[in-house]
Parts: sequence; structure tokens; C-alpha cells
Amino acid sequence: MKKMITRRNFLKAAGVSAAALGLAACGGSSSSTASSAAGSTAASSTAAKAGGKVYYLNFKPEQDQDWQDLAAEYTKETGVPVTVVTAASGQYETTLMSEMEKSEAPTLFQVNGPVGLANWKDYCYDLSGSQLYGELTSDSFALKDGDAVTSIAYVIETYGIIYNKELLSAAGYTQDDIKGFADLKKVADDIQARKAELGVDGAFTSAGMDGSSDWRFKTHLANLPIYYEYKADGIGSTDAIKGTYLDNYKQIWDLYITDSTCDPTLLASKTGDDAVAEFVGKKAVFYQNGTWAYNDVKDLGDDNLGMLPIYIGVDGEENQGLCTGSENFWCVNNNSSDADIQATLDFLYWCVTSETGTSAMADKMGFVIPFKKAKDSTNPLIGIANQYVADGKTSVDWCFSTMPSEEWKNGLGSALTAYAAGTGDWDGVVTAFVDGWAKEYKLANG
Repeated sequence: MKKMITRRNFLKAAGVSAAALGLAACGGSSSSTASSAAGSTAASSTAAKAGGKVYYLNFKPEQDQDWQDLAAEYTKETGVPVTVVTAASGQYETTLMSEMEKSEAPTLFQVNGPVGLANWKDYCYDLSGSQLYGELTSDSFALKDGDAVTSIAYVIETYGIIYNKELLSAAGYTQDDIKGFADLKKVADDIQARKAELGVDGAFTSAGMDGSSDWRFKTHLANLPIYYEYKADGIGSTDAIKGTYLDNYKQIWDLYITDSTCDPTLLASKTGDDAVAEFVGKKAVFYQNGTWAYNDVKDLGDDNLGMLPIYIGVDGEENQGLCTGSENFWCVNNNSSDADIQATLDFLYWCVTSETGTSAMADKMGFVIPFKKAKDSTNPLIGIANQYVADGKTSVDWCFSTMPSEEWKNGLGSALTAYAAGTGDWDGVVTAFVDGWAKEYKLANG
């Protein structure tokens, strides 16, 4: 198993100090960027004449329009047709399997890490000799099958508990009052008890378990007990999770569903849009999500947005930072025609080297990308994430790329929903987490 990608590793690989990531550009001069764009354009024009085209099956619904716009700009500049299709939230693997059966299959697709790669490595073009691979700041951002480079991470992201500074202050608190789970619970309980006085519906937004939102809890929140178990055991993956920190998982989940804008029995139908509306509408103080959610919450004002680590009550968590990593790895379909493969490689190179591409990824998509000509993002949530690193906090690795299957996540999500609704108990969550892991790992690796 590859070593987990952490923000600290990213900073080291990028060759900059932690404090400098948000301040110093990683790219070269404007002339070198223009030269790169021109070279890519020329190569892409050659691909266009040869009949090459690009079909990108995008994983991230929140960036659909950004990719559509960037694809249109590339086609306008080069004449190379670029089609972007975005899978519905939680349906990427199913959509990919369906699309790969078609005669016009995606030329560019994604895997979420080593586990996802295991299903698709036979479809992955070897990127080891590509210009794209040459632009990576570190080999640690590539997944390999032997010597072959099967996929490349294209964005490093961070998540935690986004909060409204104005509302937190109105309740009589600042971030300095929250250094661990006990503090978080004390503050959230107080806000919940005084919600009418404060003009909010709850401390936390609804923890929706609809398909547009459940990934925040069956994947991102579930990462925390996995991370701490791996850390305690000195491992990077396992065929049998023990569930050492599931009591901690329970107490943060209990907090989310109790100090909430809605009754826990309603969570099965609550959506991601509901949570955004509650947060932006100033009806909740806390909202678990990541740097990618900035466009959804920016109307609150950059200076009003803060971000807390997801504390779960583990010893030493006062030194914990945010959760940082990647589950977004580009793969080029090796079954595509030579012309389409080249067109796809040219498009990717243009995305990570040209002024247009790097600006779109930094400014519109809010991405930190692990490539040499990356631009600093203007996303203030990324600035907050960088500050945690500069302050010496330990980022939490994205261990959920080792979850054995999508079915495991779905089983966990169902158990969490039943527990919240009162139709199931926590033992059901433990069974889904521990026994479900062993079962799904065996099926995936049998």
C-alpha cells in the first residue's frame, strides 16, 4: 500500500515551507507559462488533425460547470473536442462501469485511490513517459502498478468543520475556546440550548443521509476512527479493521444528530442542499465539509468563515489539524485510440501548465494541485488549512481510500441512518463497520 498523502508530505514534495504555500506561487514566470500553453496548443492541434478527442467522466458534481467551461475554452483554443460528463453524487463507479462498456468510452476517468485502482488498473494507460507525469512535484502523488504509472492525483483537498464566526461570537465563543471534543460538545450543547435566543435552528447543519450528503459521514467522518487505528497500530491498510475508536465515532455522530437543525428521524431525507441552505441562511453555526465547498458558502463572506478540526475525543487531539489528502486520481483509458490517448494527454498537460488551466483550477475550482506550475488558490478555506500546517498541527491522512468497497460505505451509511432514526442500535453500526469490512475486503481480494 502506498504511503498516505498528507499535507505535510505535499509541502515537502513541493519544495516550499508550510507557511509559504499560501503566499508564494509554485509556477514559473508568465513567459514560461505562455510558452507551455503554446507548446500544448501546438501538440493539441496536431491531435485534432489526427481526429483525436477527449471524453472526461468527472467525479466531482460540485465542479461540473467549471470543467464544462474549461473544456469549452480548450476546444475554442485548439479545435480539439472535449466532452465532460459528470456522474451523480455517489454513482461514479456505477456510471463508470456502464460507460466503459460503450463504443465511445471515456478517454479520461478517475479512481479514488489504491482500492479503486485495483478494479481499473487493466484499463490504465502507463503515464510514466508522459509530460503530465513530468510536471508532478513528487512521485508520491502517483499510483503505480509495478513500474507503470497508472494514475496521478490532480488535487489535494482538506475538510473539517466549517463554522460561521459571527454566529459563534454571538454565542460568546471563539475558535480559541475549542481545542478538543469536550470543548466542541460544551459549545455545541450551549448553542443548542439557546437556539431560540441566538436565532438559529441548531448548532450543526442537518447530517443528511440522502445520497447527496451521506458521503460526508459514511466516508469522511468515518475516516477519523480509521486514521487513529492505523496510527496506533503503525499500519497503512488492513484486511480486518478492529474498530478501536468506534466509541469516539459514536460520540461525534451523536453530537451531530442531537445538536442539529432537525430531528434525527428526518436525516434519511435530508440533502446536501439542505445543509448548505441552513449554513448560508445562518440557521446553523457548524457545517462539516471541505475546501471544495467554498463556492457554496462564500456568500457569508470570506472573513466570516472559519474551520475546525473534526475532534472525536482522542488523546492529544489538541495538536490535530484538518483532514488533508486526495481521492481524485486521473487515469487515461488505454483502450482508447492512439489519437484519443494523445489528445487526452495534451488536454491534461494544458490544464496543469497553461495560464487558463491553472487559473481555472486554482481560482474557480479552488484546487491545490501537485504540479510544478500550480497557482495559489484564492479560496480562503485553503488559506486556513495552510495556517494549521504552519502552526505545527498534524494533518489527518485521508485513509478512506483504503475502505474495502463502496458497498461497505453503503452498509455503514444505512446503519448510521437506522441508529439516528431509532430503528437500529449502535451495535448495528459496529457490525457494519467491523464485520462488513472483513466481508467486503475478502470479496474484493478473494
